[in-house]
Amino acid sequence: MRLNQVTVSVTDVAAAVTFYTTLGLKLIVRSEHYARFICPEGESTFSVHLASTQTMASTVVYFENDQLDALVKRLKEAGLQFDTDPADQRWLWREARLRDPSGNPICLFAAGANRLNPPWRIQESLA
Repeated sequence: MRLNQVTVSVTDVAAAVTFYTTLGLKLIVRSEHYARFICPEGESTFSVHLASTQTMASTVVYFENDQLDALVKRLKEAGLQFDTDPADQRWLWREARLRDPSGNPICLFAAGANRLNPPWRIQESLA
């Protein structure tokens, strides 16, 4: 099984398109109530859809980039505001956080081998 996409609710599709293309995603589908992007590496996609109510979900979207500090610097120079600068976390990831124009939390991170193989990973059964 592979993850195809994550879709988040937004209050302004046009503002979301600007934000996510600034992050580096490539726009592949757009309508007045929906937009879909492909991630710059791999085949995963990400979508936004216009919220039907003012209730927004609290899903955190994680985008991985091996050059996190350089990416954050470039995004700040492009005018994006961050909630937190890149920092090493106790779970062995380096993370920076920001929000899209609708308030959805976004975590940009670099984890290297610890993304799938942290020291505390459950060992597969030999049975």
